[in-house]
Amino acid sequence: MLVLLYLLAIVMANVITANNDPVLWGKLIIPAGSFLIGATFILRDLVQNTIGRKLTYGAIGAAMVLSAVSSYLLGDTLWIVAASTITFLFSETADTEIYSRLRLPMSLRVLYSGLVGGMFDSVIFVVIGLSPIGAGFLPWDLVGYAIAGQIVVKVGMQCIGALIVQLMPKPRVTAKA
Repeated sequence: MLVLLYLLAIVMANVITANNDPVLWGKLIIPAGSFLIGATFILRDLVQNTIGRKLTYGAIGAAMVLSAVSSYLLGDTLWIVAASTITFLFSETADTEIYSRLRLPMSLRVLYSGLVGGMFDSVIFVVIGLSPIGAGFLPWDLVGYAIAGQIVVKVGMQCIGALIVQLMPKPRVTAKA
């Protein structure tokens, strides 16, 4: 069930971004789907807890394909589709590997791995997909604001996710007689 929720969140982030104007917060530019993308890093961590690291890479591969296909079907340019795919590969791999290697409480693993994954996601997507290097939707003087806007949202989502994980009831361990 968590895998399906993770996959659905990826597709919905693309749909929300394609169908809504970016949110402007001061000078920050935030694609509407960024709020959901921040949550996908948390969902990916929960998927990994459920099915393990190896199978999680299968879920990441499926999500990457779904993201590319949905992006293309929603009318995104090939630059955006390619940027989304490349970004997904790097950000989800970084999140997975950091989450796997940290020996900390789950809430901190969710926070730290998601922060790194979210930063990769924000920088790579904006530079490859939106800047003059890619589709050219943003001039260079706005690229920093777009990166910063996404990072702010994704950091906020990771903090909320880490807090929720911290507040979740811990499984009780019973001693065997």
